[in-house]
Amino acid sequence: MSTATFSTTPTSDRPWVHEMVIIHRAFRRETRLLPGLVREVADGDVARARTLAEVLRLVLAGLEMHHTGEDAVLWPALLERAAPSTGLVETMQAQHHGIEDHLERVAHLLPLWEAAPTRERGAELADVLDRFAADLAEHLDLEEREILPLCARYVTVAEWDSLGQHGMEAMTRSQLPLLFGALLEECSPDERRAMLAKLPLPARVLVRTLGARQYRRFVSRVREG
Repeated sequence: MSTATFSTTPTSDRPWVHEMVIIHRAFRRETRLLPGLVREVADGDVARARTLAEVLRLVLAGLEMHHTGEDAVLWPALLERAAPSTGLVETMQAQHHGIEDHLERVAHLLPLWEAAPTRERGAELADVLDRFAADLAEHLDLEEREILPLCARYVTVAEWDSLGQHGMEAMTRSQLPLLFGALLEECSPDERRAMLAKLPLPARVLVRTLGARQYRRFVSRVREG
């Protein structure tokens, strides 16, 4: 696990890299839970399979937004400015490709299981999700331990904030309260205030009111069956 620590409250002069730790926390939680939930689906329980397929697609959409932003902003900046660490950045890029290989396999298996769930198909999908979760956790640990300190030193506030802007632009209106609710679920009060402050006022109001209720219903439906 990562041993790096960063300020839980943002400042104006350096990028608030702890935001990435919060995002990673949500990805770790959901990818850890999903394989077991998939394995529990009974033969022929299409409704339950459809619910879990929905949350899995949501998590994967969030991860794609996250990685696309890193590919577009972080890696070019670090390759240009953190020359002694270029090998590390190249490792991160290679890990992205490895994770994409798992996601291609998930994309193949998921619709088959969703349409006609069986214990056998669920076990096959869950095994792929286990490997994906393990490789993702290794990637996130390395990123927090080695990459975030470089970001704090070499990436500008504007560049860092563009990552969040990219995510906001990529989210649909229906995804916003669910993805942001997942981020806020385990936040401390300080983290929660800082994350909400990054949202435009209309989106902040949505996430704190209707979106919060929507997320609670969604989580209950997913985790309690």
